[in-house]
Amino acid sequence: MSECIFCKIVNKEIPSDIVYEDENVLAFKDLNPVAPTHILFIPKKHIPTLLDLDSETQHLVGEIHRAVVYVAKELGLEKGFRLVGNCNEHGGQEVFHIHYHLLAGRELQWPPG
Repeated sequence: MSECIFCKIVNKEIPSDIVYEDENVLAFKDLNPVAPTHILFIPKKHIPTLLDLDSETQHLVGEIHRAVVYVAKELGLEKGFRLVGNCNEHGGQEVFHIHYHLLAGRELQWPPG
């Protein structure tokens, strides 16, 4: 998907501050953080929304969660963090490539808004 900003980050066409990368997942610092630690986790394969997952791509959600656990432990976030995934316009999704926000570094409130 040539128009997708996250695909451009995956393809190294746009620089990013990468904190984790493996065969299926890329994690990088958010350019507009809303918490002291704000990292985006994406599958390298372009999938627009969670509703677009299928039997061939659903395993990527587990791969992302595995990467989140690894990064959280590496960063010493055992006190807690929030993992947010937005889906479609009413869910607050702005970039249509599945992604999760890991937020940490301060006490987070509930409900989020």
